[in-house]
Amino acid sequence: MAHCPQGHELTSHGDKRPCPACRRDTLIRHVIAADRSLLAGEAAAAVDAVVTSPAVLRELAGALAADPDMLRHGAPPVAGRLAAELIARGSTTLTMPACARCGRTRMPLYRTPGGGMCKPCTARQHTAECARCGEVKAVAGRDAARRPICERCRRRDRGHRPCGICGKTASIAVRGRDGMPDTCVSCYQMPSAVCSVCGKHRECNFAASDHPVCPSCTPRPTARCARCGQDRPPQARWPEGPVCDPCYAAALKRRVRCASCGQLRRPVSPPGLDADTCASCAGQPVTCACTDCGIEDKLYERGRCERCSLRLRAAALLTGPGGGDIPATLLPVFEAICAARTPKSALNWLRRGGGAVILAQVASGTLPATHQALDACPRRRAADQLRQVLVAGGVLEPRDEELTRTEQWLTALLASIGAGEHRRIVHAFATWHAMRRLRRAAAASQRPRTYTAHARNTIKAAARFLRWLDERGSTLPGCGQRDIDDWLATGPGACDVREFLTWAAHCGHCPALDVHGPLRNTGTAISDSQRWDLAARLLHDDSIDVTDRAAGCLVLLYGQTMTRIAALTTSQISRHDDSVAIRFGQHDVPVPGPLGDLLLTLVTDGKPNTGTGTPAERTWLFPGLLPGRPITPARLAQRLRALGIPVQAGRRAALTDLAARMPAAVLADLLAIRPGTAVRWMHQAGADWTRYAAELARDRNHQPGE
Repeated sequence: MAHCPQGHELTSHGDKRPCPACRRDTLIRHVIAADRSLLAGEAAAAVDAVVTSPAVLRELAGALAADPDMLRHGAPPVAGRLAAELIARGSTTLTMPACARCGRTRMPLYRTPGGGMCKPCTARQHTAECARCGEVKAVAGRDAARRPICERCRRRDRGHRPCGICGKTASIAVRGRDGMPDTCVSCYQMPSAVCSVCGKHRECNFAASDHPVCPSCTPRPTARCARCGQDRPPQARWPEGPVCDPCYAAALKRRVRCASCGQLRRPVSPPGLDADTCASCAGQPVTCACTDCGIEDKLYERGRCERCSLRLRAAALLTGPGGGDIPATLLPVFEAICAARTPKSALNWLRRGGGAVILAQVASGTLPATHQALDACPRRRAADQLRQVLVAGGVLEPRDEELTRTEQWLTALLASIGAGEHRRIVHAFATWHAMRRLRRAAAASQRPRTYTAHARNTIKAAARFLRWLDERGSTLPGCGQRDIDDWLATGPGACDVREFLTWAAHCGHCPALDVHGPLRNTGTAISDSQRWDLAARLLHDDSIDVTDRAAGCLVLLYGQTMTRIAALTTSQISRHDDSVAIRFGQHDVPVPGPLGDLLLTLVTDGKPNTGTGTPAERTWLFPGLLPGRPITPARLAQRLRALGIPVQAGRRAALTDLAARMPAAVLADLLAIRPGTAVRWMHQAGADWTRYAAELARDRNHQPGE
């Protein structure tokens, strides 16, 4: 029997390789030398626990020969298992091996020129251009022609066969069995159940178990972000460590001048926040580059950035399944959708918005592009939103939506009145008085919307009053002052019947009756110190949205109403040398420097959040979510109240202060308010300008040039 140099018997004669016993002894000695915190017996027990076969022993011996420091690097995986076993037995010298690239622990590591790396990071060391999608990614396999393909394309091509539901050849998610057909990934639906976390009935994992969990509530592993330090699910693992989704998106959008080539590129080297070199200069593959425009950004659809993905999906929506060209009339709408300030929101609108479905019907010719067709659409809100998109794009003629809705509302109200005589009177009053005056005001007004609340209230009050008289056993011709007094006691809105009774008396339907109008509520005003403190906060606090800062200053400094502020246009803002002015009426009013900067920002950059389909050219100073429409006064007031700014009280304080400083005629001319309103504010301020004209007449130098 032959023996090895150490005296151990060999199984084959003439074999000069170390025997298994010698390999084990050498490995134990290496472990004892590398980790002196364990006894020899503990080290030997750890080796015996890991070495489960001669093949494992040979792999450890080969790893030791290639890298004497294998226990610290943890590569190959068997070395990492041995290091973990030593740590579990009380080693204080070794630490859990981590990936040299992403920093993850407790994962199998493999030897690379850059150290021990996990399998995903090892794959990233071998990147090439995918033969299918054209992106530079880790090579996950090769096609029939031995060309490299990425993991996504490998999965897409794997298991392709006809789906038993849709008939398309696609990747099969569930194989057919027991008489059930194959189901592709597009047709497959997860089983539904009540989620044990959120309590909502949704598609869930483990739907048949006692603890179903929907995909939104499924816990994701978290890690400490290498950039922000927050414990969040990692979106990517870069050389500096795991990176969360907000930091990942911010890093992809970051652009600096490359320290080597000077181009404005995304920096990738050195790893971390101090990167100043682009991928080309750093010798790294250019990743996350759009296949259409080449910009380095977060990719959405088949290697395209969000802007290119939006253009592709919008074109597919407007051309229909058959393809072809976009209708010429819808080209402005297409460009407006593609120019959205937030492409991600526009992508969501195209994918889930009800208006996008109606727009596809308009593009295909299924639905006529008319106001009447949109009025008949069952999804009213989606149709109204699309109407504004088509109006802003010039497809539809603009119309007064508030006036149209009031006419439709009146038709429904008249249909709900049971008594024929009452319906006839209310119809005559609405047609010849309320609606007639409303249409006249809409034709003469320069504002973007007609305010119809007063007309609706008077018409509703007329219908309620006639029904109330009928319940009392009375009629309109027999109505007396006692009936009016009893009606006015029914509630604060009863005085809205005043216009109806005045019209009815004029037309001979009832005698002349006395109905007092609503009591004017002057309200309270904030103090001057509080007003100036709020104004200073809006002028200098950069953390507040520029829209709220500008609107709040116009209330606190110039006493403007929400209705007028919302209807301001960019043409009302002008710049004269180093000053900025705003025009409320016929004259330009200079504004303070900080407020002028805010107004110029709104003119150049616009409101941050605007709706999908908004034209690129800006008309309104405060645009709203509906394309081509300004923000509503109610929404603007709500935003200011959320900041702690009392809109009505602040406006009263501003007008009181202005009325005390200038004559009523000047105040009315500058702020475009009625002279009677300016006089009333002057009296409330306690100002006395009765001698103003006489003093000007006595002053010989009141004219310029004399």
